[in-house]
Amino acid sequence: MLGLSSPLTIAAEEGHEDEHQALQLSSEQRQLAGVQTQVVSAGGFSLNAFANATLLVDRERTVVLAPQLEVRVLERHVVPGQEVKAGDPLLTLGGAAVAQAQADYINAAAEWSRVSRMSESAVSASRRLQTQVDASLKRAILKSLQMTDQQIKALESRPQGIGQYQLLAPIDGRVQQDEARLGQLLGAGSQLLQLTDERSLWVAAELTPSQAEGLSEGSETLVRIGDRSVSASVIGRSHELSSVTRTERVLARLDNTQVRWHAGQFAELFLPDPRGEGVMLPDAALSRSSDGDWQVFIEDDDGFEAKEVQLLASERGMNLVSGIEPGTRVVTAGAFFLASELAKAGFDIHNH
Repeated sequence: MLGLSSPLTIAAEEGHEDEHQALQLSSEQRQLAGVQTQVVSAGGFSLNAFANATLLVDRERTVVLAPQLEVRVLERHVVPGQEVKAGDPLLTLGGAAVAQAQADYINAAAEWSRVSRMSESAVSASRRLQTQVDASLKRAILKSLQMTDQQIKALESRPQGIGQYQLLAPIDGRVQQDEARLGQLLGAGSQLLQLTDERSLWVAAELTPSQAEGLSEGSETLVRIGDRSVSASVIGRSHELSSVTRTERVLARLDNTQVRWHAGQFAELFLPDPRGEGVMLPDAALSRSSDGDWQVFIEDDDGFEAKEVQLLASERGMNLVSGIEPGTRVVTAGAFFLASELAKAGFDIHNH
């Protein structure tokens, strides 16, 4: 049994014929006991309506850094897996192509600055336009190197700095697929690394036509990853069957704010079933009451309270139970510990 440094608090709700015993834990006690909770999804799922799935990066929160000119890696400022903030330096890049592109821009910007100050009678409209377009083109080339506006502006006032620049993180994220080596010369368009905001992930599953039928953008699904389950919303369907598997790819997005999961992990996608009843919970959410009935612990303002439930079905570590309203916050890990603590205190933990 896990020992906690300070005693647990048992509170009783008054004003009811039967008192409900609530267990109160501090943040430290909760962490030591491994107690985790989640809001249960609405009913309408079946243990038999599922498909194997894989977690993917959220492509809308992922940036591939691949300069469109030949570059040489001069310095590294990050390591694979490192968390960075937007604006943090990732690599220092340089090379002959970089120096030429920067020099071309400095000259073009200076010429456009000169021409733009001249009167209309002193320069033709076509010459003015040509100069402006040339400066814009040279600037676009630097942007294709993923230089920032501030870095480009600094070149005009400090032309002696040509030949290199720092590649800065465009978003908050984690460094992944880091292939850059010191001194390495990479061709135009070569991927240097990838930044991913892991607070959101995609779930990809291959579904048969009958499974995909009825799914549309916004449909709620349930994703099981290890011993936890979380709701995910469908964001798209391929509407095309694989010629090999005769299945259709469906994508859903799940909230990964606490970064519990990573791209590449396997999962199970449970599909909505209008005929389904109850809510889905993992094995770790269930425990036995003092008289042997199934129970779960719900969390509210008073703490953790045991609530008796009916087990409708159980398969592959997931359970369909009734007696819980959708939207209730339920303990999904650490329930056995809570049950043991209440039992040790000698309380009747039924919630009739």
